[in-house]
Parts: sequence; structure tokens; C-alpha cells
Amino acid sequence: MKHFLFSVLLLFISTCSFSQSLPPGTYTSTNKKAISLFEEGKKLLDARSYEKAISKLNDAIGKDPNFMEAYALMGFVYIEINDNTKAIESFKKALSPYYVNNYYQLGELQFYTGEYSSAKANLEKYLSFPRINPSVKEQAEFLLKCAKFGEAQLASPLPIKPINMGSTINSANSEYLPSFSADMKYFIFTRQFLDQMNCGSKEKGQEDFYISIDGKESIPIPELNSSCNEGAPSLSVGGDFMFFAACADRSNAYMGDNTGYGSCDIFFSQKVGGKWSKPQNVGPPINTANWETQPSFSSDGKTLYFVRGSSRTLIGDIYYSEIGEDGKFKEPIKLGDNINTAKSEQSVFIHPDNSTLYFTSNGRVGMGRTDIYLSRRQADGSWGEAINLGYPINTVGQEFKLIIGPESKFGYFSTERPDGYGAMDIYKFELPESIRPEKITYVKGLTYNAKTKAPLDASFELIDLETQQSVTKAFSNSSGEFLVTLTSNHNYLVNVSKPGFLFYSDNFSLKDKEADYNKPYQLEIPLQPIDTGYTIELKNVFFDVNKWDLKPESKAELEKVVAFLKANPGLKVEFGGHTDNSGDKAFNKTLSTNRARAVYDYVIQNGGIASTRLSYKGYSDTKPKVPNDSPENKAKNRRTELKVLGK
Repeated sequence: MKHFLFSVLLLFISTCSFSQSLPPGTYTSTNKKAISLFEEGKKLLDARSYEKAISKLNDAIGKDPNFMEAYALMGFVYIEINDNTKAIESFKKALSPYYVNNYYQLGELQFYTGEYSSAKANLEKYLSFPRINPSVKEQAEFLLKCAKFGEAQLASPLPIKPINMGSTINSANSEYLPSFSADMKYFIFTRQFLDQMNCGSKEKGQEDFYISIDGKESIPIPELNSSCNEGAPSLSVGGDFMFFAACADRSNAYMGDNTGYGSCDIFFSQKVGGKWSKPQNVGPPINTANWETQPSFSSDGKTLYFVRGSSRTLIGDIYYSEIGEDGKFKEPIKLGDNINTAKSEQSVFIHPDNSTLYFTSNGRVGMGRTDIYLSRRQADGSWGEAINLGYPINTVGQEFKLIIGPESKFGYFSTERPDGYGAMDIYKFELPESIRPEKITYVKGLTYNAKTKAPLDASFELIDLETQQSVTKAFSNSSGEFLVTLTSNHNYLVNVSKPGFLFYSDNFSLKDKEADYNKPYQLEIPLQPIDTGYTIELKNVFFDVNKWDLKPESKAELEKVVAFLKANPGLKVEFGGHTDNSGDKAFNKTLSTNRARAVYDYVIQNGGIASTRLSYKGYSDTKPKVPNDSPENKAKNRRTELKVLGK
């Protein structure tokens, strides 16, 4: 265990740093032989000869059982060899008003071993002394808050039990930083091999990707794994795109491509034909001379969250970057004080609801080395105060990278616990309601050529009809398949397009419905090749009953029409208005004509499309899609269409 302050520098063993009243250069022992052995022990500790240092210090204590400096130095030796139990025993024998900092050191040790009540008592004792180091005082006050928090959490644990995910995922090695697709088909994580060398480094500990498909035994991903470190995957909701971190710098190529910007960079890969493409460095402004790692890509396809830090300080902060209209990442922005602290934040995860952020921190009141927190997006777009997820999710140890399943019910995180298979394992638990994100569902579908039935890779966008804001942008894969996540209580427009084809539009409603992850929406989207005579229905152009004024929620659809016409400058089209057979025939003719004219006028006035390319016509009820024999069929016949007149 490495502590926050002073332990490594051994400031507490120098008289000037902890003596309250002893004369400079003196010890609590007057036994010259004990002092000589103590001085030898200090030299051996400086030389990292820990066992020999322990032997000399034991000899010194044998000469003088009340030699406090020897006990304190013995405590530091045990810290260096990670024997905190014996370190605590040693510092307990070194407590004295002469050496008040030993109370702090003991309290710190007890906190990091989960002895919260004892830690609280010793930290309070340390803070009761009038003359103490201001920087140590600040840290003691922080640890005292943590000790009180840990004590309270143990007394009132959450009603959950993290369960090891078993040998399908975990092994004798460390497994951590998981990610998955929205339908849970693909579960990818990082595995570390301590017996292997990391390329370009003299240290052991090489990281690779492993994947479990449909819950089967995990296997390596050969297209992405190398002799270097790669890990921290973030899958797109459909599982076809992945951002991840790889350690490739100017002197250490990754995948044979020497394009690194810092010690670790963020890379990107796409699955094509069932295999991952050669990774590409995302480049500036995401990657810099610092290290960038642990990406989390939002389900709306717009925002990349990641950790940026300095290799000198090992302090990380969470940043985000949005994708601009040009398809490039904008300059990253550091998240505010409700997320980042003066210490280190890592393991960021944005849930598919795009409103709940999970991350780890060692700079907030918590139970141990790093705890997991959540923050919720506020109405103004800012992030709310970080909330500690509590015990038994967080413990005295190190919890790492919590991700929440798209069903918003189960959490997955990495930790080291007694029932594990080795070092760090991935665990699963059911989330209490208080820390669950917003419920979501997902839309799964297929895009294909309406004429040949062949699958098509196409771009699609979902828009909130009320706000007219884009909810997500993505692509179907080469097999025509796509998958996107959605939250409830919204009406959505879906628009699909591909060069050479008429665009497709539709809408569906989750208004007043609770999102059900187990009942996803299934869509089949036929795209018509652009050809004279072909017609598409503009399903998201809306009018009030018996009126021809365009409703505001029509804007998103009309902008798609404009974009389509600009992308195909040779097309000539007609806008057609249609009614059902109810009411006065003459009025229906006027109504259908004026509705078609409203679309025609919008495209010219707001889109800048030449009127010579456009025409409009009202068809009244002369061309019904279906018989006008029911309210449902009548609604289908009331429509606005775009017809290709010429190419």
C-alpha cells in the first residue's frame, strides 16, 4: 500500500519532522548500542535491504524495549514490504506526545486496512495536538472524514451482494475495464499477464483484449492484441465500433504504426466482416503528449469521455469531446469540480441513458484507495454532485470501472476480493433503485434495398420530435443491421439515408410508456433506389386537423428533405397532398393542395432549393393507400409524399 503523504519519503523518522520537545539530534533511547543498531537499520532501509533492516531494528529494540524511533522505523519497513498488520503493531508501540506524527501514521494505516473506528481515534488524537504540520493536518482531516464515512457504511450496508462472474470471464490473472454492446451479445474486457513483458518496457504486466460472445468462454481478439499494452475498451451500442487505449508513443509503435502522441493514446477500430479493422490513432485534439486512456463513447454517437493525465504525477482528470458537424472531435473540455478533484479520477463510464456518469476517484470522501461514484446530468446540462455508491460496492480496497447494463438493473465492476480467481476479477450485482440510471430500451433493425432485398449499410438518425434535437446518429453495418438505445417518455423521428437511395422516414412513440429493455423495437427499413416515378411518404410532416399550417415538429423532417435535394442536385420532385374520403370533396381538394404547397414553400424559402426543380399537387382522396373503411386506415391515407419526377 502506498499512502498519500510522507511514507515513501520517510519524513516521520527525522527528529525535526515529529519531535515536539526532545532536543535536536537526540532519541528516546540513551543506549549507545541500540542507537548504533538503529542507525545501521536506517542505512539498510535506504538500500532497500528490508529483511536485514528488520533484523537490525529488532536487535536495537532488544537492547532497549522502549526505543520509539526503532518501532517507528520498523513500521516504515513493513509498509515498504506491504505487511500492514506488522506495521500497525510497530506504530502502536511508537505512540508518544514526543512523536505526534506517529498517531497520524497509525491512523492512516488503520484506515487503509479498514479499521475505521481505530483510525478515527488516532486521527482525532493527532489533530488534538496544537503544533502539527499544516499539510499533514489537512490530510488527517480528510482521512478522518473518510474513516467516519467508512464506519457508517459498514453499519448500514446496501442490500446487495456482488457475485464473481466465474471462470468464463475471470482467471488467475487480473481482469478489469469491461464493456459490452447494448444487447449484451459482446462482453469485452482487459486481461493482464504479469508473467509477460510489456513491449518497450522492462516491467512485467502485459495487457490484452478478451471477448465473451453470448456468454460463452472468453477468447483473445487477435486483430487488436499485440506485445504492447492495449485495453479499456468502449463498444458502440451495436458492438461494431470500439474506442480503446494502447500505449504507443513516438519510440514505441503499436500495430506497426508509429503514430503515437504520448505514453498512451486512444485508438479506434471497426468490425468489418466479423473481424476488427486495423486500429487507427484518434489523433489530436483527443491525444496529446500526455497519456489519454479509458474512453467511454456515448450511446448517441456524439460524445467521447476519457481520462487525461500526466505520466509524471499519475493524476488523471475526466474530459469530454463532442463530434462536430464536420465529423471531427472538438477540443476536449475538462469536467467541472463536481467530477474532478485535485487528486485522480479515472474509469469513466457514461450510461446509455446519456444522463448518468460513473467514475472512480481517490480525491473524495470514501472507504479506501479508490471508490466508485455517480453523477447525474442536471436540467441545465451540468453534472450534479458526485455520490459515493457505498458499501459493499466500495470497500477499503480498490474498486475499478463500474459499468451498468443497458437494462439499468445490473452493474459490473472490477475488484480484488477473497472469493476471486486471482488478482482483480469482474463482479456482477443488482443495483439498488437509488443508484440506477434512467431505464432505456433499444431499437434493433435492418436496412435493405427495397428492390433487390440486399442488405445496405446506411446512416440513420433519431430525433426527439418535441425538442427537434438529434438523439443519436449511427450507421448500420455491412449486413444492414443497426442497434440504438432510447429512453422513454419521448416521441421519436427515425430517418435513414444512403447515397443513391430515397431517404426513409418514420416515427414512433414512447410517450407515457415505460421503457422495457426486454421488449425492444424491431424495424425493417427498405430503401428505394432513386428513380423516376418512385415515391416516399414524409411521415414526419404534421398539420392540425383541417389546417395546412406546418406544425413545429415538422421541421426536422423538412430539413432532411432539403438535405436530400442538395445532395442530389439533378433531381426534380413533386410534393403531393392526400386526404381520406371524409368531408366535403372540394374542401379536401383545397386542403391537400395547400398542404403540399406548404412543404413546397418551406423547401424554397428555408432551403434555398430552386423552384424549377419542385412542384406540388393536391390529390384529395383519389389515391388512397388502403381502403377508407376504418379510422386507422383513414389516418394512413392522410399523408404527404415526395415523388421523383426526373433525375
